[in-house]
Amino acid sequence: MYLVSLLIVGSIGALRRSIPLSSGLLAFFRGLIGALALALYASISAQKHFHRLPGKTLLLMALSGAVLGINWMLLFEAYRYTTVAVATLCYYMEPILLLLLAPLLFGERLTARKACCAVCALIGMLLVSGVSRAGWSGTQLRGVAFGLSAAVFYALVVILNKKLPGVDVYEKTVLQLGFAALVMLPYLLITEDLSALSIGTPLLWRLLLIGVVYTGLVYALYFGSMDGLRAQTIALLSYLDPVVALLVSALYLHEPMTLRAALGAVLILGASIVSEGKNTKKQNEEVTK
Repeated sequence: MYLVSLLIVGSIGALRRSIPLSSGLLAFFRGLIGALALALYASISAQKHFHRLPGKTLLLMALSGAVLGINWMLLFEAYRYTTVAVATLCYYMEPILLLLLAPLLFGERLTARKACCAVCALIGMLLVSGVSRAGWSGTQLRGVAFGLSAAVFYALVVILNKKLPGVDVYEKTVLQLGFAALVMLPYLLITEDLSALSIGTPLLWRLLLIGVVYTGLVYALYFGSMDGLRAQTIALLSYLDPVVALLVSALYLHEPMTLRAALGAVLILGASIVSEGKNTKKQNEEVTK
């Protein structure tokens, strides 16, 4: 179940290329359809019941939902301006960003090992982005900026979720997806001419695909697999997602991948895996105890 969810998510960049909507509209429809799909699944299959939550909890969920919506919008923009591979690798700088923010936000010590991982990832980012060589374009740089910005907002989602303990994962996710769509509405009303929006049958099927399969089904598979997996297994397998994205970029979209960028990819993913290894091992020991 977990592997299937990762395989699906890894190909979302290619799907985004086939949807002729702005990133804001796409994020709105993903949140709306995804929330409805996951709520239906949670109510019928998982036998989950939604409860009345305290105002403070709802406020945090609304904030995390807003950040999630912005995160999607930035990532979808990254796919527009650069290759799926580069956008995905920029996005997977998120663990390194959390590593650097942890001493400030959670009082965690930045060890020499973690600092080394951060340096390796940053070098990898320079190689992947193309900034380190002559001839890189402004369009490519814009895509890199959107990808890194998406990583920042995803790190914020993770940080906000740490402040929401004791809430059922399905309930929390459905509300966050709904808030992601709701918060996008004012932005869309200002920036889009919604009266000119036309959704034909092909586009409708793609929106249902990204909402039901790439969001609702993916979260259902993800949450359904958690009880049967060790924390370290989850962390390591999660890097199948960018690997799939790299393969989709090269084999399906025929986007170029230079040797320099491939080396950068190894540095980024390797640094992220090594930096998470100790934490996941500690979590496994705590679960065993």
